[in-house]
Amino acid sequence: MATEGDPRHVNDETPRERFYRRERQSVPAARAFVSAALADWGIGVRAYEITLCVSELATNALLHGVPAGRGFRLCLSHGSDVLRVEVHDSGDGWPRFVGEGDADESGRGLLLVAALADKWGVMERDPGKIVWCEFAQESSSTSASVAEPSRTSR
Repeated sequence: MATEGDPRHVNDETPRERFYRRERQSVPAARAFVSAALADWGIGVRAYEITLCVSELATNALLHGVPAGRGFRLCLSHGSDVLRVEVHDSGDGWPRFVGEGDADESGRGLLLVAALADKWGVMERDPGKIVWCEFAQESSSTSASVAEPSRTSR
């Protein structure tokens, strides 16, 4: 792989997106897609956190957001100081945190996203929603505290 100092290095910051069907194999496929994009963009810092958040958001889309016969779209964009992940689905429900006292053995994915991403939130779309998260691309970035998502609409 060429580095930034190498004249062969191409840092194509073109946004990437891919559609996934509602099937179990979509989550590992989404992780592989993100890993390849991060490698193409030369992003190594926080790559594990970004990939883990994609895995959680893709899993949530499959389990809670994608109606039968449909899928979800994963979009990645990279600017000079932030990487943004968006998962678009056509489901009605909005993501919610599982409380500390909740006895459910699952449902902790959004807590991970909130702890690892610098920002995250939910936007309306027709139909469905976009769950997004952002990662500052500075080595000195700090993780955001666990909080309710910001809700914005388009």
